[in-house]
Amino acid sequence: MSPLSGAGNGAAPAIDFKAMPRVLTRLNRLALNYPWRFCAAILCALCAAVLGLVTPRLLGEAVNQAHHLLADAGGGDDSLARSALYHSALLILAAASLRGCFTGLQGYLGENIAQRVGYDLRLAFFKKLQALDFSFHDVSHSGDLIARGMLDLEGVRSFLEMGVLRIITLVLLLGFGAWRLLGVDWLLGALALSFVPVVLVRASMMGVRLRRTWLRLQQLMSDLTLGMEENLQGVRVVRAFASQKHELQRFDRISAQALEVSDQRISARVFSMSLMNLAFYSAMALVLWVGGNRVAEGAMSVGLLTEFLTFMMILQQPVRQVGMIVNASARATSAGGRLFEILDARPDIRDAEGARPLQLSEGVLCFENVDFDYGKNGEGRKILDNISFTLRPGQTLGIVGAPGSGKSTLANLIPRFYDASAGRITIDGQDIRTVTLDSLRSHISLVQQEVFLFDTSVQENLAYTDPLADEERVRQAAELTQIHEHVVGLPAGYGTRVGERGVALSGGQRQRLSIARGIISEPRFLILDDATAAIDAVTEARVRHNLRADAHARATIVIAHRLSSVKDADEILVLDNGRIVERGSHRDLLARDGAYAALWNLQYSAAQVSSVGDGERQR
Repeated sequence: MSPLSGAGNGAAPAIDFKAMPRVLTRLNRLALNYPWRFCAAILCALCAAVLGLVTPRLLGEAVNQAHHLLADAGGGDDSLARSALYHSALLILAAASLRGCFTGLQGYLGENIAQRVGYDLRLAFFKKLQALDFSFHDVSHSGDLIARGMLDLEGVRSFLEMGVLRIITLVLLLGFGAWRLLGVDWLLGALALSFVPVVLVRASMMGVRLRRTWLRLQQLMSDLTLGMEENLQGVRVVRAFASQKHELQRFDRISAQALEVSDQRISARVFSMSLMNLAFYSAMALVLWVGGNRVAEGAMSVGLLTEFLTFMMILQQPVRQVGMIVNASARATSAGGRLFEILDARPDIRDAEGARPLQLSEGVLCFENVDFDYGKNGEGRKILDNISFTLRPGQTLGIVGAPGSGKSTLANLIPRFYDASAGRITIDGQDIRTVTLDSLRSHISLVQQEVFLFDTSVQENLAYTDPLADEERVRQAAELTQIHEHVVGLPAGYGTRVGERGVALSGGQRQRLSIARGIISEPRFLILDDATAAIDAVTEARVRHNLRADAHARATIVIAHRLSSVKDADEILVLDNGRIVERGSHRDLLARDGAYAALWNLQYSAAQVSSVGDGERQR
């Protein structure tokens, strides 16, 4: 899977002009997931627009009627004129009230639809992140993903609230209003609508510039999110090296770039809106000048001129919103493009067509001539080369080797975090690529050296793999991993919060909790990927003893740099540059006096020297 495009590279973002209609059309389809609300909102917009068109006509007729009645009265009894004016005022008030009600209901429904679409998109985005495989997350910044799932999603949602229905209202007002005005007087109608081409041209130009600035701003916000996330997670490193000033300067530099882009966006919008308003008021001045002359000449009634001017005043607010609509559209297009890039991504690791649940009988794991590289179609450097072994329940397989020899990669192939480039991996004869991921991973527990604990209680962290596990099972798992006594000594026992990423615990305690979490679900395959590196040797020996005693129905793979962690394994694989260079039991490998024996002697000698040094210091 390719890396995310355009994140944090500092280059001017390229604009795909074909993307705007595609993205906006897709957003409208999302609104159609709530058809009755969407139809009701459109109906309200239609009614509000019609009532907006009725008001100028009512006012024009009222002015004409009052003018005629006053002329007929000849300065005498004007009660009929007053009655007509009251009647017209009531009609205008009723039309305005109804228009306000429909406009308010349209706004409510628009916000309701936008919030529901935002809810759907948030769930879809989070679900997609859970489905995308490690090859995607290996090249994706978490800060950028957070920005897309929060800021970009909000930009998409706000367009449905501010853009779609306002566009409908504006189109209806312009369409019906143009038909009415041009039908009554084509010259005055043309003058009244002369600002529309100016608005459209400026809106198009502004849309291009705003989209570019929104895209750049969103990229900068991704960088800011990433910087803040890294700074908060690495706050101890920052303080340890007194790098607060450097981090502040780096954050300030990106913030200043974001501020500059925001200023460009505001300037573009304000300048375009000023020109749109100038065009609008110029058109109104022309209508007033030409219409006033016609009224003076007796070629036009005062009421008709009033209708033209009132219609233009009613149209003023939607015209002012053109800038907001264009701004929302530009933001939605750039934000939607970034958001849909994730939603449309297809994971490389997924269920094959016709995949069936894994059927376990004996629980035998086999690697058959397995190769792996991180490229595609075998184009990358080989990480694993021709790996073969068989592991049965109750057995323990140890894997050792220099850093970068492929140990962790081998472990990641078993739950299909990656797929083998060649060969196959089977469980009870079933190729793991032909079974469903959920069924495969439900039988495998991979405990890694880097432990992640959630900021919740010890109990909930331990029961994460099986939330229905009772307190007794949780306690037994904690006792097996030698962490129970420490937990009961905590202020709230198993109810104690461990803090963000388990900060309240030591590295060894976190590793023991992680191992306990891995065995609570009673997996058929337990993989310990250097999972005891931070545990002291004495405690580790106790943990290994307890795990062996509890492993009669479980196949275990132990990956370690410390050879004492694997010396009791049934078979040990020694990896070098992705190949198995030695294999056998601890005793057999020592007898061969090869790479394993050399590493053992090195570690044993170092341990002896350390022990002697400790003894001398004690004396």
